[in-house]
Amino acid sequence: MNKINFQKELEKELAYLSKEGRVPTLLIHSCCAPCSSYVLEYLSNYFHITIFYYNPNISPAEEYEKRAEEQARLIQSMKVKYPMKLIVGEYEPQLFFAMAKGLEKEAEGGNRCFGCYKLRLQKAITLAEELGFDYVTTSLTISPMKNATKLNEIGLAETEGKGVKWLLSDFKKKEGYKRSIELSLEHDLYRQDYCGCIYSKMESEERRKRQSDK
Repeated sequence: MNKINFQKELEKELAYLSKEGRVPTLLIHSCCAPCSSYVLEYLSNYFHITIFYYNPNISPAEEYEKRAEEQARLIQSMKVKYPMKLIVGEYEPQLFFAMAKGLEKEAEGGNRCFGCYKLRLQKAITLAEELGFDYVTTSLTISPMKNATKLNEIGLAETEGKGVKWLLSDFKKKEGYKRSIELSLEHDLYRQDYCGCIYSKMESEERRKRQSDK
């Protein structure tokens, strides 16, 4: 994909919607409440939003449930222009482990992560089309650890020829990531220290051990 300023493209789309005077529906795939906080604050002025919490990579099951509960609590506590809804997807870790087979030793941010992006976005896009949403996107682009170009590339490819439009984004821009931290503090959100999968958890634990050994 040629270099695209995804934030500017998003701003163009929002300006178009404002000029058109309608409020479309948007399904946002979310990895967790902290990452979605700024995204919801930002986009809730333009869309009727439904959050889709679906992350088969998360381990263990208790962590999946805890993040889902925090997502629900955030939606209930945020004051937004248009009411928001939540869909919690089925916990399907077997799909993640099948995708990750042979990629277990990949460093975080590599091909295993790209496969994980695709797994989650395909599910979100399929659901968005089935339910008749106008747009679909993901909160994942807010993270400095996530590849926004790859996420948008997958989103565009998977929505091609379908009845739902991919909303380009790079939510970390315009201090979006910083604002997500502020909102996490304001809403007292549980903020985990690893991406979610067992492999990122092991990396996180190894980093902490190296730091403690210094």
